[in-house]
Amino acid sequence: MLTVRLSRGGRKNDPVYTIVVTDSRKSRDGGFLEKLGQYNPHDTASLKNVKVDRLKALVLNGATISDTVRTLLKNQKIALN
Repeated sequence: MLTVRLSRGGRKNDPVYTIVVTDSRKSRDGGFLEKLGQYNPHDTASLKNVKVDRLKALVLNGATISDTVRTLLKNQKIALN
Protein backbone atom coordinates (compact mmCIF):
# COMPACT_ATOMS: atom_id res chain seq x y z
CA MET A 1 0.00 0.00 0.00
CA LEU A 2 1.33 3.43 -0.92
CA THR A 3 1.63 6.11 1.73
CA VAL A 4 2.39 9.83 1.47
CA ARG A 5 4.52 10.78 4.47
CA LEU A 6 7.54 12.76 5.64
CA SER A 7 11.16 11.67 5.36
CA ARG A 8 13.71 13.44 7.58
CA GLY A 9 16.82 15.09 6.23
CA GLY A 10 18.98 18.07 7.07
CA ARG A 11 21.51 18.53 9.85
CA LYS A 12 21.53 17.69 13.52
CA ASN A 13 19.08 20.02 15.31
CA ASP A 14 18.08 21.56 11.95
CA PRO A 15 15.71 19.13 10.22
CA VAL A 16 14.24 19.48 6.75
CA TYR A 17 11.51 17.03 5.80
CA THR A 18 10.67 15.78 2.33
CA ILE A 19 7.13 14.73 1.41
CA VAL A 20 7.54 11.36 -0.28
CA VAL A 21 5.46 8.49 -1.66
CA THR A 22 6.63 5.16 -0.32
CA ASP A 23 5.49 1.66 0.47
CA SER A 24 3.96 1.67 3.95
CA ARG A 25 6.24 -1.20 5.04
CA LYS A 26 9.47 0.73 4.45
CA SER A 27 11.26 2.62 7.21
CA ARG A 28 10.86 6.38 7.63
CA ASP A 29 14.07 7.27 5.81
CA GLY A 30 14.13 4.17 3.61
CA GLY A 31 13.63 4.06 -0.13
CA PHE A 32 10.82 6.03 -1.72
CA LEU A 33 9.11 6.16 -5.08
CA GLU A 34 8.70 9.90 -5.64
CA LYS A 35 9.37 13.26 -4.00
CA LEU A 36 6.32 15.52 -3.78
CA GLY A 37 7.61 18.56 -1.91
CA GLN A 38 9.50 19.83 1.13
CA TYR A 39 8.65 20.99 4.63
CA ASN A 40 10.96 23.22 6.67
CA PRO A 41 9.67 23.70 10.23
CA HIS A 42 11.99 26.70 10.80
CA ASP A 43 10.81 28.64 7.74
CA THR A 44 7.76 30.91 7.60
CA ALA A 45 6.63 29.48 4.25
CA SER A 46 6.92 25.93 5.52
CA LEU A 47 5.81 23.96 2.43
CA LYS A 48 7.76 24.33 -0.80
CA ASN A 49 7.46 22.83 -4.29
CA VAL A 50 4.39 20.74 -3.48
CA LYS A 51 3.08 18.77 -6.47
CA VAL A 52 -0.64 19.13 -5.70
CA ASP A 53 -1.86 17.54 -8.92
CA ARG A 54 0.26 14.44 -8.32
CA LEU A 55 -0.97 14.25 -4.70
CA LYS A 56 -4.57 14.33 -5.90
CA ALA A 57 -3.91 11.56 -8.42
CA LEU A 58 -2.29 9.34 -5.79
CA VAL A 59 -5.18 9.82 -3.34
CA LEU A 60 -7.70 8.98 -6.05
CA ASN A 61 -5.79 5.76 -6.76
CA GLY A 62 -5.92 4.67 -3.10
CA ALA A 63 -2.78 6.05 -1.47
CA THR A 64 -3.09 7.01 2.18
CA ILE A 65 -1.78 10.26 3.65
CA SER A 66 -0.14 10.41 7.05
CA ASP A 67 -1.79 12.55 9.71
CA THR A 68 1.14 14.98 9.78
CA VAL A 69 1.10 15.57 6.01
CA ARG A 70 -2.69 15.97 6.07
CA THR A 71 -2.37 18.62 8.82
CA LEU A 72 0.38 20.49 6.94
CA LEU A 73 -1.70 20.57 3.76
CA LYS A 74 -4.76 21.72 5.69
CA ASN A 75 -2.80 24.54 7.37
CA GLN A 76 -1.59 25.74 3.96
CA LYS A 77 -5.18 25.52 2.62
CA ILE A 78 -4.33 22.88 0.02
CA ALA A 79 -7.45 20.83 -0.68
CA LEU A 80 -7.13 17.33 -2.13
CA ASN A 81 -10.86 16.80 -2.79
